[in-house]
Formats: sequence, structure tokens, C-alpha cells
Amino acid sequence: MPATTLGRAEQFVWLTARVLEQRRFAFHFLDGGGDPVETALDAYRNDDGGYGHALEPDLRGPVSQPLHVAYALRVLDEIDRCRGARAERVCRYLSAHSTPEGALPAVDASLRGYPYAPWMPVSDDPPGDLLATGPVVGLLRRNEVWHAWLFRSTDFCWAAIDAMERTHPYEVLAALAFLASAQDRARARAAVERLGRLVREQQLVLLEPERAGKTAVPEGYAPGEHHYAHDFAPSPDSAARAWFTDAELERSLDHLAAQQADDGGWPVTWREWAPGTALEGRPMVTIEALRTLRAYERAV
Repeated sequence: MPATTLGRAEQFVWLTARVLEQRRFAFHFLDGGGDPVETALDAYRNDDGGYGHALEPDLRGPVSQPLHVAYALRVLDEIDRCRGARAERVCRYLSAHSTPEGALPAVDASLRGYPYAPWMPVSDDPPGDLLATGPVVGLLRRNEVWHAWLFRSTDFCWAAIDAMERTHPYEVLAALAFLASAQDRARARAAVERLGRLVREQQLVLLEPERAGKTAVPEGYAPGEHHYAHDFAPSPDSAARAWFTDAELERSLDHLAAQQADDGGWPVTWREWAPGTALEGRPMVTIEALRTLRAYERAV
């Protein structure tokens, strides 16, 4: 195995990753181009403008789903192609699959009949969910996409964030994804500050990674499914960076670096319910770990 963190991770990616993650890795770390990434992503795109085919590994089957769209937009944003005709196709899908309040459900009813993670609720009349809506709105706003769907969905996100009292890490991350590009910057800064207080008061972040084995996780989470400072602030310019002291963040980054496994990849921490989901998820997690370490100028 290569001696460097990046070299070991590269071997892991070539050994285990889907073509999409292989090309994302090449784009971020091997001077690869955006065209191969987009070509690989197109394999998951459906005629309705959405994305399916287990792009987000916990939702199997070919049908388009909001969580698949959120991941697709992240990839397009990375390669600076989240606008124009691509974004217009996605917005048509979003408009057609929104709830009455203009939001996205976490899971669309079309998934019924296909395998999916047991904690994903599937119903005929699913409610709007910040987990699906926040990142999508945030990425479209970040790329200056203008579409009628964004007006009501933006209002939904603001209302959901303003109503937050008891929350959980993934909901906070979805809120941060929205707030990063919200047009009302003063309101967004105030919301970020309030979320930071909730995260600490409700102990949603583990600031002492060495205590992971002795600290309870939020209800319903898998054993060891903790969230650390770097999860909320994956880069120095993250809005949540101000939530943590330099020492807290350094401990978090030390823990992240130490999590690289002997095979060169990083582990998934959420519940593994099928063999393929962990196999496909680990390269995704590995790419994000490397991007975070590099953002903080940690040697990779």
C-alpha cells in the first residue's frame, strides 16, 4: 500500500468505488476533468428530470427520488455545472414532486416496491422534509438558479428552521446547507448562531472523540453514529466554524485522520442494512474525509 493518506485512499477508490466516485476522486485529487464526472452522473438521470438507480445508496431501484437529486446537485456543484439546462431539468422534476406546501418529501411514494433503508418512511402522502428540501434549495441558490419552485420551497425552509427546538444532527446539516446560500444574510447569520447553541445544548456534537465508545448517540442512530466538529464545519469558511474553538476542531480533525482504515478508506457510521450500501457508501465518505482534511491544510 502507498505510504501517504491520499495514496492509500486512491488504491481503495480504484478497488471498491462506483465509476462516479472514481471520477469524482480523479477530479478532486488527480487533476481530472468535469466531463467524465458528468458523464458518469448522467447514467443515474431519468426522463422525468430526476435521478434514481441508487445514486444515494440507501434508496435502491430505478425511480427518481429527492435525496438522489440532492446528491446529483452536489456533484454538479463540485464541477461547476449546476445551472442552465441541467438545473432547468431538475427544477421541472422538483415542481412535479413537491408537497402542497412546495417542499420535498424525504422519500417519494414511487419508491414503494423497491428495496430501501428500513428507517426511510414511505407513504402515499409524504410531508415536506427539511432534510431533502434544504440542501436542494441551498445548492440551487448558491448557483444563482432562478425558478418559480424556489419561492415556496424557500419559505418552507425558513419556517422549518425557525420552528426548530428539539432537533438532530442530520436536520442541522440540512439547515446549514440552506442557510449557506440564503439571500437574507442577516437572518441567516442569526439562524446559524441559534443552531450552534442548540447543537451544544442538546449535545449533538461529540467534542471529545476519545469518549466515543462511552457516549450515547441520538435516538434511532446506529451505535457509533456520532457527529463531530468537522461534520458541521467541513471547511474553514463553513458557517458553523465559529461554533468551535481551535482546540475542539483540531481534536476533531485528528480523529478524522485516524479513522482511515487499513484498506485506505474511511468507514460509514450509519446503520448498514445491506452489503451493497456500505460498499458504495465508503468511497463517498472517503472523498469527503479527504476534502475536509485538505481544506484545513492537513497533509494527505
